[in-house]
Amino acid sequence: MHFVGNPNIVRQIRCLLKVISSKVHAKQRKSLCDTPRTSFIHSPALDLPYLPTEIWLMIFREATTMDSDPLDISLGLSFLETPCEVAEYHATMKIKRDLSLVSKAWNRYMQEYLYEFVWISRASQAKALALTLLTQFIEGKPSSGHYIRRLHMETPVLMRCATDDIRTVLDYAPHLVIYSDHHSVRCTRYSEFVDVRCSPEQMVSVLASSNSKLRRLSLTNYSDDPFPKHVSPLLRRTAANLEYLELSSSSIPLVSGHLFASKSPIVSLPVLQSLKLTLDNTTFAVLAAWDMPNLQNVSVVSSDFGYAGPGFAYFFAAHGKKLHQLELGHSSSLVVEHYLSLRPRPVQQIPLAEWCPNLKEFICSADAEWNWQNPDWIAPHVLLPGHKSLEFIGIRDIDKRLMDDASAFPADVEDEAPFFPLVEQISTLLFNSAFPSLRYIRDLSRASHSMRGGQRPETRILKFWAKILARCGERQVWLEDFRGVNITLRDLKRAGLDRSGAAGNLV
Repeated sequence: MHFVGNPNIVRQIRCLLKVISSKVHAKQRKSLCDTPRTSFIHSPALDLPYLPTEIWLMIFREATTMDSDPLDISLGLSFLETPCEVAEYHATMKIKRDLSLVSKAWNRYMQEYLYEFVWISRASQAKALALTLLTQFIEGKPSSGHYIRRLHMETPVLMRCATDDIRTVLDYAPHLVIYSDHHSVRCTRYSEFVDVRCSPEQMVSVLASSNSKLRRLSLTNYSDDPFPKHVSPLLRRTAANLEYLELSSSSIPLVSGHLFASKSPIVSLPVLQSLKLTLDNTTFAVLAAWDMPNLQNVSVVSSDFGYAGPGFAYFFAAHGKKLHQLELGHSSSLVVEHYLSLRPRPVQQIPLAEWCPNLKEFICSADAEWNWQNPDWIAPHVLLPGHKSLEFIGIRDIDKRLMDDASAFPADVEDEAPFFPLVEQISTLLFNSAFPSLRYIRDLSRASHSMRGGQRPETRILKFWAKILARCGERQVWLEDFRGVNITLRDLKRAGLDRSGAAGNLV
């Protein structure tokens, strides 16, 4: 190659290569400029530090905790505990949903917390949950039903859940600890159209699997047959862990209580502590024979006003001595009206205080009628006019009673005269002859607490509570709100000061 030694030729070759290179690079830059550029989207997941899965689960548990742990059985054994509100549940579920949408890893971690507590408030939610569980099974994905620990159903009458949807959910939720059905399942009375899987016997039996861990159970009987016909086999298989049992019925059986009780099997519930009954006199007779050695708390709302029936007497004669807490859900006015309608009227008083000599806590309604036979006395409940060892009385629905009494005299919002009967009713609880051991009176209404200490409380409401507080002080009885916190005159004055800017005379 003779031209290599010629500098002119080498210079020309270099210039030619530079020109070719510049043209090629210009085309590449132009093509890159013409290509639309996608803007970089910053994901919060890129900022997440690496932590072990156990640490993330603890963080999510603390971030989504509720005021009261819905999975803690011990919090719901007493009927004084305030139940979880649906608004609080929805607020917590919104937080869980937002956290699950941050990243795929967080979504995987949050599955347990998303499904551990399911509150169904309408039929469409039950259908959506059943569809999700079925779809996961068909696609071979891990079932979210394994995370369900508590299933709570509380719907309006016209929005009850379909039986096949609930049966599907129960089939894919083997680890249930709490099951609550508050008249929320839509059942047909025409047996020819009923799915065999959704019969009352099958719906109950699916809860009683061999590895059942049920500790809290609330059941509703939708059949015309007596309740123990369906529930007795279930309870025999789940009796080892069951601590809370609630039974209610949508109809009154026509079978004689004594006759049916003699044919019904005896169920043993060794660890049961709380029993809530919204039942009939017939079923009371059956439950009287059950073995419940640790029973302490009973709440009763008789669907047929069978307080004067033999079933009620059998039950409390058998289990009354063990009771520490008793709630009678029917208001005294309803029971009195029922008594007045009977022909002939019952003459003998129900000796409830003798049946329950160790009773310490009693819960009643604020709707008590004035006793026309003894106008100077208003008992907390017609069935319990007095008790020598009772230390605590809780009163429900005080807010409803205040609003009803206030609506009768709407003219003067400062006058507390409409509340005179309620003041006298609560004051009679302080009679030493009726309840000599009384130490606590508690307002169990959350709404009443808001009326007393919320924004701009009415002056007559504050005066009403000031009178109650003064009379409790004379007897040395503590007055408490629904949380168990003492109500003080300072709190009432502070509420009055926030309303008007100057504390008026409340007493």
